[in-house]
Amino acid sequence: MFKNEKTLQALLVVVVFILVVGFWETSVWLWQVPNYLLPPPSRIFSQLVRLLQSTLFWDNLGVTMVEVLLGYICGLVLAAILGIAISQVRVFQLALLPYIIAFQTIPTVALAPIFLQWFGYGITSKIVMAALISFFPMLINVIAGLQSAGREEIQMLKAFGANEIQILLKVKLPASLPFVFAGLGLGIIFALIGAIVAEFVGAQKGLGKMLMQFNEQFNIAGQFAILVILALIGVIMHLIVGFAKHRIIFWDGQR
Repeated sequence: MFKNEKTLQALLVVVVFILVVGFWETSVWLWQVPNYLLPPPSRIFSQLVRLLQSTLFWDNLGVTMVEVLLGYICGLVLAAILGIAISQVRVFQLALLPYIIAFQTIPTVALAPIFLQWFGYGITSKIVMAALISFFPMLINVIAGLQSAGREEIQMLKAFGANEIQILLKVKLPASLPFVFAGLGLGIIFALIGAIVAEFVGAQKGLGKMLMQFNEQFNIAGQFAILVILALIGVIMHLIVGFAKHRIIFWDGQR
């Protein structure tokens, strides 16, 4: 009946969305739930349209996206450099990996107030937060990917006189790409979370700042509208990473 699984998935997603939204709208109306507790989807949609027509919203969205993208890029560069160093140099692995694992057990969001004190209420503290919280999943996947290279291929290249850089470029990096893109997909979501959490703690602009303002105004519909936008942003960025993966790792189409 369905040509492929993606068509079935798309249909199921639409059906679930209609059922959930319909049940939500009907339940709020039947039980007369106050809007300040749980607004109906129709009211959230109305607030969403109002936001999209507001220049203030687009200004705050731009600030948040700058924080997310710059933090993501910084976290990616640091993860790539440190991941290659740890996987290539045994001394770095022995010396740094225990600290990285220990630091990862700290709730990263708890560092947001410290970054606020160090870097101020501007975008710098949010970029640092986004970079840090996205750094760990990307680092772990870089290390795992580089270490997943087949020993037979490495031994064969060594037998032909290849040096460590050639082995890295010819075997380890291609083998690591599926892991790296898995980390990239997680990292972009964590970067968004990190920026929003940092804006909660203290910010001059941003969607997190708007969320806090709506909370103080008891505008629950506005909060839901921003949450919908954040979810859409996360999905779009994840899809972009997935598209890049399929374009770059053309030999890995089944993953």
